[in-house]
Amino acid sequence: MQLYLLRHGIAEENSPNGSDADRGLTAEGRRKLRQVLQAAADVGIEPTLILTSPLKRAVQTAEIARQVLKYKNELLRTKALVPGATVEQVWDEIRAHRGEPSLVLVGHNPLFGELAAYLLGSKDVQIDVKKGALLRIDLESFPAHPRGVLRWHLTAKLAADRE
Repeated sequence: MQLYLLRHGIAEENSPNGSDADRGLTAEGRRKLRQVLQAAADVGIEPTLILTSPLKRAVQTAEIARQVLKYKNELLRTKALVPGATVEQVWDEIRAHRGEPSLVLVGHNPLFGELAAYLLGSKDVQIDVKKGALLRIDLESFPAHPRGVLRWHLTAKLAADRE
C-alpha cells in the first residue's frame, strides 16, 4: 500500500462561533495546499480512497485533494483522525482498508508526527509534519506493529520552490 499522510492546510486562528472544529482554511492555506497537491498529481498519485478527520479544516483539505488528484469517490470521515486519537486507532483504520493500493489520510498534528514514527517502527523518530505537508509511507504488510518505509516528505516550501 502507498499510504499518504496529508496534514490540513493553514487554518483560521478562530472560527466565527469559537469552536476549534469549525476553523476553516485560510486563502494562503488553500494556495499552499494546492501547490503541494499539484506536485503530487504531477508524479501520478491516484488515491483509491481518501479518509479524513471530520473537522472543517481537514474536510476542506480533503476536498482540495479530491479536486487536484482527480479522486472521483466519496470522502470518508473517521473519528480515528481527530485530534486526541491514538496512533493505534489510526493503524486499526489503515488495517481495515488494507486492500486499497493508495490510501490518503487527512488529519492533524501532533497525531501525524507520532503516526509517521509509529508506521516507521520507531517512536524515537521525530517527523515534523508541517501544515499542508504530504508524506508517502509504503506498507508491505499489516502486522500488529507496522514497519513501513518513508519514500518522501513534501512540504509547501519544497512545492513552491519547484515552480
